[in-house]
Amino acid sequence: MNISIIKIGGNVIDYPEKLDEFLYLFSRFPGKKILVHGGGVLASKFGESMGVMPEMIDGRRITDKDTLDIVTMVYAGLINKQIVANLQKLKQNALGMTGADGNLIQSKKRPVKTIDYGFVGDIKEINTDLLSTLLCEDIIPVVCAITHDKKGQLLNTNADSISSEIAVALSGRHKVNLYYCFNKAGVLIDEKNDDSIVPLINEDIYAELKKEDVIHSGMIPKLDNAFAALNKGVNHVWIGKAENLLLAAKGKVSGTNIEKHRYDLY
Repeated sequence: MNISIIKIGGNVIDYPEKLDEFLYLFSRFPGKKILVHGGGVLASKFGESMGVMPEMIDGRRITDKDTLDIVTMVYAGLINKQIVANLQKLKQNALGMTGADGNLIQSKKRPVKTIDYGFVGDIKEINTDLLSTLLCEDIIPVVCAITHDKKGQLLNTNADSISSEIAVALSGRHKVNLYYCFNKAGVLIDEKNDDSIVPLINEDIYAELKKEDVIHSGMIPKLDNAFAALNKGVNHVWIGKAENLLLAAKGKVSGTNIEKHRYDLY
């Protein structure tokens, strides 16, 4: 079975018109597919309205108990169900899920080292049998960034990591492609110029661009996840704008394709 894992973030979710446009494109995306989403900006807005101010360190959210309650309500409730309802409108039979539903994603609370991230989960296990069963029944899993520890505790979990781990877990039995949709046209030489796309990155090019500080900050964990997925069996990884998703599915030049080795260029 060919499976596509597609991840969207706040650059789509926070804008109703963009979300509608994306879900229409997603409904036309061919083959078996899984949608993974976060929603951090919207969660921060809801938190602020309730007097819970977001605390971030190096772009990562500190999740205390109040923050966990908010992200669970926003990710698993408001955003997830809006997406599912709109997919149903587009005749896409979708099922909204957290990692706790069907024991989909089991995580462990991140241990405290130099920073205490609070109720943040690091993924241990993916229930691939459940995902395969749903996909075989033409049901689209819509997975939010909440997992559980199988001891009754929900955990806030990075949506990029969830996408990568689901892709890796399924790649043992299926051909899996991974698509990261975000607010840039791809990996850029000049982050202010969408025309400066790097169309293909392999491990050697990645190392060189990091050394030159062309790739830095939030792009590094995205690419680290991409290469980790490729090195564990995922067929292909793409990074780009949500509106270019169908072009990417058709193999058209759009966004950045991630490859493992130099020989993949020839």
